Amino acid sequence: MSIKSDHWIRRMSQETGMIEPFEAGQIREAEGEKIISYGTSSYGYDVRCADEFKIFTNINSTIVDPKNFDEKNFIDFKGDRCIIPPNSFALARTVERFKIPRDVLVVCLGKSTYARCGIIVNVTPLEPEWEGYVTLEFSNTTNLPAVIYANEGIAQMLFFGGDQVCDVSYKDRGGKYQGQQGVTLPKA
Repeated sequence: MSIKSDHWIRRMSQETGMIEPFEAGQIREAEGEKIISYGTSSYGYDVRCADEFKIFTNINSTIVDPKNFDEKNFIDFKGDRCIIPPNSFALARTVERFKIPRDVLVVCLGKSTYARCGIIVNVTPLEPEWEGYVTLEFSNTTNLPAVIYANEGIAQMLFFGGDQVCDVSYKDRGGKYQGQQGVTLPKA
């Protein structure tokens, strides 16, 4: 297995629509203002989160159960900035839609700018032939409110090419998160 370079990411995105919308370079400024970077990096792609968030709340005192998840555990929020309560988390989706090739595994990691503020992005794989918008989870590990920004860089995707094509892809298995559109809650 080998990590894929910026050249490969550009080529695959332009030829197959692997990432849409796709930014061939690294964007660090928008409308004359510095932003947290997004776009193609040396060996990855920095994604943005959309302006649709689900913020975790314990107001309803329900149990968090991945097999029977209660949507009342979240408050829906739409905006340019999402404030995550202390020691809590929020969900968002990427601006970019992915279509992963059958011989590629993608790993999502947090950006150091956020990590240095105590905001951690869950490490998650995008399996071969998975497609859709990625639901991201942001944990605020501090005892203070923390901000994440919509339409700015939020996480990095690293692309690993297999030495051979997998026997069974995510699509073949009929994976439960295949083709997800919005912020998707846990499914049993």
